[in-house]
Formats: sequence, C-alpha cells, structure tokens
Amino acid sequence: MGLSFSNLNGEHNGSSIGPSLGDIPESCVACVILHLTPPEICNLARLNRAFRGAASSDSVWERKLPSNYKDLLDLLPVERYRSLSKKGVFALLSRPIPFDDGNKEVWIDRVTGRVCMAVSAKGMAITGIEDRRYWNWIDTEESRFHAVAYLQQIWWFEVDGMVSFNLPPGTYCLSFRIHLGRFSKRLGRRVCHFEHTHGWEIKPVRFSLSTSDGQEASCEYYLADKEAEQAGRESWRDYKVGEFVVGCSEPTTEVQWSMKQIDCTHSKGGICVDSVFIIPTDVKERNKRKAGVK
Repeated sequence: MGLSFSNLNGEHNGSSIGPSLGDIPESCVACVILHLTPPEICNLARLNRAFRGAASSDSVWERKLPSNYKDLLDLLPVERYRSLSKKGVFALLSRPIPFDDGNKEVWIDRVTGRVCMAVSAKGMAITGIEDRRYWNWIDTEESRFHAVAYLQQIWWFEVDGMVSFNLPPGTYCLSFRIHLGRFSKRLGRRVCHFEHTHGWEIKPVRFSLSTSDGQEASCEYYLADKEAEQAGRESWRDYKVGEFVVGCSEPTTEVQWSMKQIDCTHSKGGICVDSVFIIPTDVKERNKRKAGVK
C-alpha cells in the first residue's frame, strides 16, 4: 500500500515501476467516466492528460445532456452556443434560462442533467391581483424572479397556472413556494411582519395538479398549523402538490395546477406567493437530504 498518488499518475522520480494511470488509453477512460456524474468527471480531469482529454470529450458530455437539450437551446440566441463544445453546452444549460417574458425558467441539474423548471407568481393567474386592496407585488432578493405576490386580505383565494413543455421522460414533483407574512430589511436585518396574517387555520387550502394525459393529484394543507409553527413562520416553505410521470411517447406535456381556498365565510390574508417548481423527484429528494429537511 505504499504506492504514492504521484506514482499512480505516472511520476516515478526517474525509475520505471510499471503501468500507471497515464498509460490508460483515452478511449478507455471515456468508457469509465460515462458512469460518473458531471462533478465527478470534472474532478477526474485533474489527474492527467488522458483523463483531461476524455473529460472534455463531446461523446461523454452528449450522454450527460437531457434528450431535449436542443429544445432548451432554442430558448437562447444562437450566438450563445454556436461555438460551444458539449461540455460548454452542459455548463450553459445548468444556469437558469428565462422564457415566457421572463416569468418561467428552465435549467438542468448539475449532478444528474435532469430538466428542472420554475414558474413565477407573475406567470400565474391570481384572483384579484390587479386590485391593490387585496394584492401587492414585493421586490425581493429572496425570489429567483426578484418579486413575490403579497396578499393583504381576500375572501376568494385562488392561484392557477399552466405550462406546456417538452419534458424528458421521468417522474416529476410539483410544489408551491409560500411564506406566511411579509418581510423587509431593517438596519441590515431581516424582519417579518404578520399583521395581515389570518384565516389560514380555519379551513385548509386545496392544492391540485392535472396533466394533458389525464394524470391528477390533489392535497390539502392548513397553512397556519403546528407543523408550520415548528418549521418557523419566518421562513419559506415548499408545499408538495403531487407527482406526475412523463412517458417516452409524449412530445409535449401540459401541466395545470391550482391553489385555492374559496370558502367565503371568512377572509384570509398575510401570505407571500413566490413560485411553482417542477423538479424531477430524485433531484427533489436529494436536495431535501442536502438541506436536512425530513
């Protein structure tokens, strides 16, 4: 076990002690790293010239890109990707790509190459959003879209959305990102305000989704309950609506969703609606484990 890393790399201090990593053909290295994640491939590129060459190969990175990556590129100006290698294309697509007037974003996960999507509150239909007595827009750095919809008070609460997109085959999770109360900065510190927050403990909010091929899911949550208190009223929460499956034969998938509490016997208010996320289920679970969320 006394063989040093430098020896494995083909550095023998002038003496030859046999084959080393530097002797492995680049084509063989490429076959091996096809089974690694993109971050692992980039780390291995530091070993030696053969690994560096294989880790930059278009044939390797083509396999790491999603099947619909050309559709994603179509959302960008041609000049941004015309001269890029496949590795460069992967790096480009791993950054958010806005579309639909900037109200939606799509990107690929850096570890799996799976397609992820987010839809801003401005890209959804919100009942009463034009009436300042009920809703306001708050500019904030806490949203990837730099603005959230804030509800002061309303009786009929309803938020609907839809997206039609060529998603690669797989299982996806749809969730809402919501915050009770509103927040601001005071003397450099984040401060939350709950003077308008009421009504969410009386009746649950109903969440639902449906797809163009007939899949449906629904659930209900009390937005102000013991679980919300334990999670912290001053933080953003993800409310999972459900999952849907995209098959190999579907060129375009249409997904519709809603969040509503339309019992007009009481008013409700004091909530921020940021966005909806459509994330591959395995990516969602990995992110939850990484964040330490149960």
